[in-house]
Amino acid sequence: MEQPKTLYKELRLSKVANNSDDQEKSESKEDPLEDERRGFVREVGNQAVWSLSSCKPGFGVERLRDNIMDTYWQSDGQLPHLVNVQFHRKTSISQIYIYTDYKLDESYTPSRISIRAGSHFNDLQELQIVDLTEPSGWVAIPIKDGSVKSIRTFMLQIAVISNHQNGRDTHMRQIRIHAPVEGRHYPLELFGKFSTVNFQKFATIR
Repeated sequence: MEQPKTLYKELRLSKVANNSDDQEKSESKEDPLEDERRGFVREVGNQAVWSLSSCKPGFGVERLRDNIMDTYWQSDGQLPHLVNVQFHRKTSISQIYIYTDYKLDESYTPSRISIRAGSHFNDLQELQIVDLTEPSGWVAIPIKDGSVKSIRTFMLQIAVISNHQNGRDTHMRQIRIHAPVEGRHYPLELFGKFSTVNFQKFATIR
């Protein structure tokens, strides 16, 4: 009768060990697009004006928003490297997703990031500092104000304070910004995939 308990205990210990190994690297299996498709959040980065502290020619701010993981923004200057996101009106923000790839970028990969918010450049306040360890994939950064799981702000600033291996310039491949969806939501997945030819006729409004 004791054998099942012993086996269960061994499985739990194994799971804890695996979890501790996973935590050594900032690797996220989350996909921000999944929450967007389900209607839990909405992406609001397209409602803002984006600017950078510096960039290499051809590797500018548009690379952060092209939905292509093979492209990237590359800074060209002294640390810290800044991504500024200015909204036209006060906007609720619940999460920031950043896509990086240490395997490809190595010393260009951010190791410490500061998240700041405010009304404009002159009153930005630091919300949190995030340490990354060889990140690969999407990294989710929750934006909180005390116990409240979102903030309302006119401006966000993502500051790269340091890179792996003391690298000078940085690479970021994608950034997505989420706002919470208030009220009821009706994810399309509940009603099927809508992949028929007849449905595709109504995919756009002419």
